[in-house]
Amino acid sequence: MLAVPVRTLSLAAVVLAAVATPTPAQQRDRSAVVLAIDSVVASYLKDGKAAGMSVAVIRGRDTLALKAYGSADLELGVPTPARAVYEIGSVTKQFTGAAILQLEDDGKLDLDDDITKYLADFPTQGHKITIRRLLDHTSGMKGYTELPRFGTIMSRKLPKDSLVDLFKNEKFDFNPGEAQVYNNSAYFLAGLIIEKVSGMSYADYVKKTLFDKAGMNDSRYCSESEIIPRKAHGYDMGPAGLQNKGFIDHTYPYSAGSLCSTVGDLAAWNRALHGGRVLSPAAYREFLAPGVLNDGTKLRYAKGLALHTFNGHRTIEHGGGINGYLSESAYFPDQDAIIVVLINTAGPVSPNAVTGSIADVVFGPTTRESKMFSGDLTRLVGTYAGVGRGSRMTITVAQVGGKLVATDPVSPKPAELRFLGNDTWESDDTRFTFVGDAGKAMTLRADTVYGYSFLARQP
Repeated sequence: MLAVPVRTLSLAAVVLAAVATPTPAQQRDRSAVVLAIDSVVASYLKDGKAAGMSVAVIRGRDTLALKAYGSADLELGVPTPARAVYEIGSVTKQFTGAAILQLEDDGKLDLDDDITKYLADFPTQGHKITIRRLLDHTSGMKGYTELPRFGTIMSRKLPKDSLVDLFKNEKFDFNPGEAQVYNNSAYFLAGLIIEKVSGMSYADYVKKTLFDKAGMNDSRYCSESEIIPRKAHGYDMGPAGLQNKGFIDHTYPYSAGSLCSTVGDLAAWNRALHGGRVLSPAAYREFLAPGVLNDGTKLRYAKGLALHTFNGHRTIEHGGGINGYLSESAYFPDQDAIIVVLINTAGPVSPNAVTGSIADVVFGPTTRESKMFSGDLTRLVGTYAGVGRGSRMTITVAQVGGKLVATDPVSPKPAELRFLGNDTWESDDTRFTFVGDAGKAMTLRADTVYGYSFLARQP
């Protein structure tokens, strides 16, 4: 919890006004950090890999960066303006989660309610699905963004029921609570519950109870047709380079990904959320409580926020991706710091990578050392497969030069694994736990932060 919440939209002015006058040495150090942040951003924008970017970096009460880089419009050569507006994709999910917690705090719903209490016509196929299971991605229902048929309606203006009809009768990937697979269908249903319980549209509820409380005057529900001042145009990476983004009607991302915001507003949101101005203390604790599977496994995802590390720095964060835009909003509790990165290109530049690089500049790099492993690596080697997002997840584990490496179809380059102990290994922030006897591991538990799958050894 933060002692000094931000009370107005002008985050930089409020934060800097509270800082004691730095000594000349401190000012030199600060200037070096600011220049280093600029250098990090420039390295990611070079060679036309992204059109533009906005960044907010706040450490304690000191705003180190609240800046715009690159282009908001490539065709007209328009530089990215201050207070540029971006589509933030799945960063939306934390607002949906916070809205649900507010409604629970008001006694209007319970996280452990079956969703059919509010969505009576939704076919749960014999399963009990609680609101909690919607928010931590453990419902097991099919995600609509992974269905090929979604491409046939995403550019059409249809009622929201049309999307529910798309996925409601699809076979579940697993029973609720047995695994975790990132799921936009679940968050779409959470938005419908918010509307049912509050009697307001999702857009109006979020504005009144979240945006207004946090002083987020530049934030809104996105529109594919409305003229939005200072909105950066979105771009996708095509075979020949950047191209105008693909069209999507904002009926469908909805409570899973249809909010628009700025880096300044998202920094203000982090201050308000973690400073006690959005949720009661009890609701805030519940909001950040990690999800738990049926077998007692604790996840690293709560209710619209992930709980893990960036380059070894503990963080509470969420990223987002939608046609033409990528986003990252991260709060670092150990440093009382915020880093927000918004990019108007869905391409090779990862906002997670930018955030991690900036974190190293601001906090200093960390070293994550591997423990010594004295067992038999050959018992872990093999190919493991199971439920993944949209298709089966397959991980191949091999021994190379006395080290354990893992390969998946999305990232074919083998990643070296660090041993954490108790048959658990790690690559970046993905953890692999091998389960079996002394002769051979038969199951691989893959914890990717945003998902947790049980993969069986393949013959």
